[in-house]
Order: sequence, then C-alpha cells, then structure tokens
Amino acid sequence: MGIRTGAQYINGLKSRQPEVWMSGRKVTDLVNEPVFQQPIREIARLYDMQHDPEYSDKITHICEETGERVSNAFLIPKSFEDLQARRALFETWAKENFGLMGRTPDFLNVTVSSMASNAAFFEKYNPDWAKNIQNYYKYIRDNDLFLTHAIVNPQNDRSKASHEQKETFTHLGLVKETPEGIIVRGAKMLATLAPITDEVIVYSFPGFKPRDERYALSFAIPIDTPGLRLLCREPMQDGTRSLFDHPLASRFEEMDAILVFHDVLVPWDRVFMHSNVEAANQLYSQTGLMQSTHQNGVRGLTKLSFAMEIAARLADAIGVDGYLNVQTQLGELVQSVEVIRALLRVSEYEYVTTPHGEVIPAGIPLETIRGMLPKMYPRAIEIIQTIGAGGLLMMPSGDDFENEELRDDMDRYYGGRSGVSAYDRIRLFKLAWDLCGEGFGQRLVQYERYYSGDPVRKLGMFYSNFKRQHSFKLVDDALNGALKAQKEPVGTQD
Repeated sequence: MGIRTGAQYINGLKSRQPEVWMSGRKVTDLVNEPVFQQPIREIARLYDMQHDPEYSDKITHICEETGERVSNAFLIPKSFEDLQARRALFETWAKENFGLMGRTPDFLNVTVSSMASNAAFFEKYNPDWAKNIQNYYKYIRDNDLFLTHAIVNPQNDRSKASHEQKETFTHLGLVKETPEGIIVRGAKMLATLAPITDEVIVYSFPGFKPRDERYALSFAIPIDTPGLRLLCREPMQDGTRSLFDHPLASRFEEMDAILVFHDVLVPWDRVFMHSNVEAANQLYSQTGLMQSTHQNGVRGLTKLSFAMEIAARLADAIGVDGYLNVQTQLGELVQSVEVIRALLRVSEYEYVTTPHGEVIPAGIPLETIRGMLPKMYPRAIEIIQTIGAGGLLMMPSGDDFENEELRDDMDRYYGGRSGVSAYDRIRLFKLAWDLCGEGFGQRLVQYERYYSGDPVRKLGMFYSNFKRQHSFKLVDDALNGALKAQKEPVGTQD
C-alpha cells in the first residue's frame, strides 16, 4: 500500500476496538470521543501531507524493494543526503505541531527501521529474532502504521529490581511459552497517544539484573490485542474547550497511558527478544537507536524555537523588550536555540558509517542535546511566565470579548503597546498561557525533562561512555611538555 491518507488512518481507528479506560469509563467510540477528536485530526493531517505535491517529494520516497512511495522514516540512510531526507520529514512534521507532539508516527517508525537495519545484533542471540524484526519493519513500512511504545516500568518500588518487586508480575514479564507464542503479564508505561495508534512496541533500556530474565522482553502487537488494557491519565482538556481560549491544548493533547497486559498472547513472529538479560541490556546501544534521537533533537529544536518566539512576541506586545533585563532573558533563549541548532548540524556533518553501510548521526552531539534540552525548555517556560507576569492570569475568555456590552472596556484595558490591539494581545497571551500555565503546558515541561529517561542516570552514562572513548591526550601533552621543558637547557633555541 505504501503511504496512507488521513482518511485511511481514521478508518483504521474505526475498525479496531482497543480496551481504553479514561476518567473511570470505558471508551467505546475512539474517533468520536471529544478528547481524541482533534488530536486524531492533527495526525490525519500529517498523513495527508504525504500526498500533498508541496511536501510529497520532501518527506517520502520510492521504496526500491516495493516500488511504492513510503515515508522517509523508513529510509535506511546510506549517505549524508539520505540523512538530510529523513531530517526533512522530522522538521516538516514537527513544524505542523510546533514540536508539541513528541510521538508522531515518524518517531517509532524510524526506531523500528534502525532496529531492523541492525538485525545482526538480534542474529547473535536468535536467528528468529532477526527475521522477526526485519519482517515487522517491512510490515509497518508497507502499511504506513502508527506505533506507540511502552518501555518504562511502573513507579512502584524503584529501589528494587523487577524480580524483587512485591508481586512477580508488577513489571511486565513472561508467564510461559506456548506453541503459538509467549504469554506476558504485568504493566509498562508511558504509552503516549496509545489509544489512537495502530500497534504498540515494547523494548528495553539497560538496567536488567541477574534473575530479571522473565522481564527482558521486546515485541510488538496490535493495540486492540485481547487482554491488553489501556489506562489513560486524566485528560488535560475535555475536547470541548474553545480554540480561541486554548489554541494549543485543544489541538495537540497527547494522551498518555499505562498498558496492563492480562495474560496477553504475543505470536512468535512478533517476538524480537525474550528471557535474555545480556541482550536486553545491550539492545539500546547496539541497534542504532541514535536515529530516533535525531528525530527527538529536530522536534526539540522546533519546540524550543516556538517557546522563544512566544517570549519575544510577548515582550514586544507590552513594550518591555527595551529593558535590559528582558533583553538578557530573550538573548539567553535565542542562544539556547542556536546551541541546539548547531549541535544538530554537527551530528549530521560528522556522521558515522556503520560496518553494514548505514549512516548514523554522530552520537556525542545528539546525547548533548538530550542532556541540555531538559534544562533549556523549562527555562524557556520560566522566562515566558516572567515576561507575561500578572497579565497571563488576567485574560478574559473569547465569549467576553465577543460581548458587545463589554467591548469598549476590552479594547481600552486589554490593548498592548501602540499598534497592538486588545484582540491581538488577548490571543497572544492565551497562546502563551496554554504553553506555560495550563496543565497541558506543564505536562509538556515534564515530558521534556524525562522524554529520554532519567536525566541523572543518562548524564552519568554519557560521561562513562565518554571516558571509555576519550584519551584525555591534552592533559598528557601538558604534563609531558612540562617535564620536557624542565629538562631542556636554557638558551638552546635560536
């Protein structure tokens, strides 16, 4: 089939009935559920862009294997130009939602593509695992599927390993093997957009310990697989709020869910790994998942740029961007954006070619982005809050503004500096409050802090890897140079 349209994506949602629970009730009509309606439209728009002549050649390509047009998320880069073609997709889609939707279809499609292109890793442990991940890649590529993932254990007792939890299947684990496949039980999180996706993939971060074998799993199944239950968090919007009052929350709410597996059957051809602690601990580092970090970096740059522009427009609208303290804050944001932009370019231009010919972005710049964005983005939100100050709390609703009896007061007291009407200022401040004050915006802050995992652990791993790969030659040169200079007689140089 190749690339699908927004209508085909929506028809796919209509054809399935996953077990979705939200606010104490079972959701039986996903497409018409108010909370999901607008996010579904936003994802459908991304699919439609693949067919738009303005974007098609930029974000899709003709698959050499099938002759069909497919998303650039499924492109296995073999050159710098291929890497740029994938970036074009990441950037084009991110700009459509201002970087606020972190788990659009390109994220996990590029993840699976990377796993499949590194099938030799799976082959070392089990030839069937390698075959399965390659076949799954082709399946989602040829059907243009939308995946969620669940790779984090529930936060129960984090001081204990999976096998040490109070109950054996608190964390998702293997119950038994059957002729049809494996039976799994337990929970995983944090499955973003899960109710409106096609499938879920489970894989692992390092950290498994001896006796954690049953929890070392990687597989993919349809989101409506029997026994799979989706427990949604409290919605940040109810689907009925005004687009005037909530221009972001009403469009880009990404529902998160815990996935509970009640003795779910995973067919053997969907199993990519099980019961192997060594493989599970190496999966992330050995399967080219730096490609998904590339997507995250491009999206993060778009999101940070959006926050920077909002801060600048707020300051201009109320005439405070001439003050030195405000200029300093805005300058800090501009430099943050430029740092991330530069790191992305360095990662792309200093790409690495793997032994099997895949081109991947340089790892250290991308890992640096992963360490800096979780600090830069919350700081950007803090600056928006500081510049907007009390004005962010005092915005009327769109209904107030439309009331003719109130219109004179609105125009007089809600206007900005000369040339900025009350209407324009109210809309701008509504946009800013959605991003920096509403539950929707606060979820985005928390998301950015933890989108790549525990920042403390990640930074520690980053340094440990850096230490192993770095010779610290400058220090040796300085020490050896001092000794050499000490031994040289004075006046030996002409």
